[in-house]
Amino acid sequence: MKRILVTGGAGFLGSHLCDLLLSEGNEVLCVDNLFTGRRKNIHHLLQNKNFEFMRHDVTMPLFVEVDEIYNLACPASPIHYQFDPVQTTKTSVIGAINMLGLAKRLKIKILQASTSEVYGDPEVHPQPESYKGSVSITGIRACYDEGKRCAETLFFDYHRQHKLNIKVMRIFNTYGPRMNPYDGRVVSNFIVQALQGNDITIFGDGKQTRSFCYVDDLISGMHKLMNSRDGFTGPVNIGNPVEFTMLELAENVIELTNSKSKLKFMPLPQDDPMQRRPVIDLAKKELDWEPKIPLRVGLEKTIAYFDEALKDME
Repeated sequence: MKRILVTGGAGFLGSHLCDLLLSEGNEVLCVDNLFTGRRKNIHHLLQNKNFEFMRHDVTMPLFVEVDEIYNLACPASPIHYQFDPVQTTKTSVIGAINMLGLAKRLKIKILQASTSEVYGDPEVHPQPESYKGSVSITGIRACYDEGKRCAETLFFDYHRQHKLNIKVMRIFNTYGPRMNPYDGRVVSNFIVQALQGNDITIFGDGKQTRSFCYVDDLISGMHKLMNSRDGFTGPVNIGNPVEFTMLELAENVIELTNSKSKLKFMPLPQDDPMQRRPVIDLAKKELDWEPKIPLRVGLEKTIAYFDEALKDME
């Protein structure tokens, strides 16, 4: 049995990771300041004797004894990370410094949940880990994009300078149960609008593309990375290489919800990337990982979750 720290553990991804780690018989210390994380996501775990929740902000030092750290703490949707952009950058950078310092003191392995946003609006498609990105340093998304890029820098400097055992994953668009219905991300937006019979809002002409990875696949990749061979640090892309336009996503959601929603086109937000698709050759080779759940199957599970979540909010 390991005692494992998950920062951001009450969030969408963090709560699913806590489920997996507990199912293996580990003790889990879930740390979250509940800015975007929700108690509801971990409510089913509170009676588990191997689960502990601590309300804490990772920009403040944390003194605990654990065997591994998964660092997931940071708002990840544009609505949330642009609400307080200075705090977003501090969470990524100071949070990384605090967690790396803890890992260094304890001489333990630490995983950083980075993001495909480090590639910015890519000029290379699809994106391999070797691509250095095209990010607007001064744009409204920079607090998240550059914060995560700096966090990766810190991880690799701690690895080189202090011989710290690090793992860095770059997460591409992920969806599934426990997403916040109003987080502003495209999957949750489309599903909520369709279920409520509202127009589905498409920014731009709808031809921009994303690759959508179901949460169970993503968490499997994260877990495999943490337990990969010593010396393999990443960064490694974890995401689904099957690409869909926003129009295709909207059509799938309308069909699966039996909605009468119409499409409503709006101007494209500043710095919104036109295309995003991972090259996952490294994940296949090093982790023996690739996603298994097709978009429509994942959407059906996600729609069922949102349908219940919206009823609970009425």
